[in-house]
Amino acid sequence: MNMNTKQLWKNCLAEIESGISKANFSTWFKNTSIVKEDTGVVYIGVPNEFVRDWLINKYHRLITKTIADAYENMRAVEYTIIKTETIKQEAPAVNETAEKELPLRDLYINPEDNLNPRYRFNSFIVGTFNELAYAAAQAIIESPGTKYNPFFVYGGTGLGKTHLIQAIGNSIKDKYPNKKVHYLTLEKFATDFINSLQSNKANSFKEKYRKYDLLIIDDIQFIGKMEKIQEELFHTFNTFHENNKQIVFSSDKHPNYIPELADRLKSRFAAGMIVDISEPEYESRLAILKVKLRELNIELGEDLIEYVAGAVQGNVRELEGSLNLIVCQYRLKNKPLSLAEVKNLLKNNMRPKKNMAIKDVVKIVSEYYKLEEASVYEKTRKKEIVKARQVVMYLLREDFNVSYPLIGQKLGGKDHTTVIHSCLKIKTDLKNDPQLLQELEQIRIMFK
Repeated sequence: MNMNTKQLWKNCLAEIESGISKANFSTWFKNTSIVKEDTGVVYIGVPNEFVRDWLINKYHRLITKTIADAYENMRAVEYTIIKTETIKQEAPAVNETAEKELPLRDLYINPEDNLNPRYRFNSFIVGTFNELAYAAAQAIIESPGTKYNPFFVYGGTGLGKTHLIQAIGNSIKDKYPNKKVHYLTLEKFATDFINSLQSNKANSFKEKYRKYDLLIIDDIQFIGKMEKIQEELFHTFNTFHENNKQIVFSSDKHPNYIPELADRLKSRFAAGMIVDISEPEYESRLAILKVKLRELNIELGEDLIEYVAGAVQGNVRELEGSLNLIVCQYRLKNKPLSLAEVKNLLKNNMRPKKNMAIKDVVKIVSEYYKLEEASVYEKTRKKEIVKARQVVMYLLREDFNVSYPLIGQKLGGKDHTTVIHSCLKIKTDLKNDPQLLQELEQIRIMFK
């Protein structure tokens, strides 16, 4: 092989470090290396199973894309556990003071319970996209530990999940001053657990988390494949449930779609309440914009607000980002903006709609599975070709919103019911097949 694996990984780590917090980089990327490359498969050496599981669950897509950008022959990434001593020399030095540095956004956070006091319900916008989650949260505040326990809220990024679950914590603190509340991410829970094992303080870990009356765990979707962490969470949950203590989870996906999540945890989640937050519809986007403008004490014309609500069809965070652009321009010019100016301003900043020809998706998928493009269009029952065709159909529908009839027409004249069946088949398989999930992630990287 004509590449320097040490230099490649050093370059990749520099890129990865620039995009995540120093504490996370120190925890999960210290003592890692590229140990070998074999016919396009890059093997990352890691010190233990916890790091391996965490990298697979949370950082695999980032790692794959970073290596692919630097090494064009990369086909896949695998992780292998090797002794720390063998890779210490290859790992870049990590600034040990990094974990002590406090990001600006954390200055607001109460160190006793990790709650941000700005996350409250008086600034939480309620619409049809989140009203069920909001109603359940109010019922929990009224009677914590007895209704909807556990409470599991899921939805895409930027939809206000963290705001909601932290607002529950702040409300319970206000209403019940004697109750102990604690918010943390799954990453922190996992890190604390690993550190307790390494320092033989497992009992103090259990005591620390089980003393709370309300435990809020964010980003639970990364727990898949982490058997030890799942086991510890299961026991923690049981202790909470038996003592009528409330536990709240957030995730970017429904528990049934978290790969390799133990059935006993799925049944625990289902025993409480599982509710989703979707992207806000037009009326909610309009309400959000008006509330934000009121907070900023700025008036924009109704036609401008209605245009932004109609044009920015993403999540709450994207909506706020677009509004911030307009407000910034408004303040710079110190005069009202015209509709044409707003349109021009948003044109270059809105999330581009995914657009790719059907034949290009077929080409990428067939290349990934090492098949002839033409075979995907042919009438054949060969297992590997049927799978590739179903993957193409699923991606065209999920990622590019192509209609079922058009997909069927373009892929060999299939009936639209065949396409629906194929999409459902892949969706179902993704629940139980982490290998398929990984394959789709790697294919999606090629779309970029």
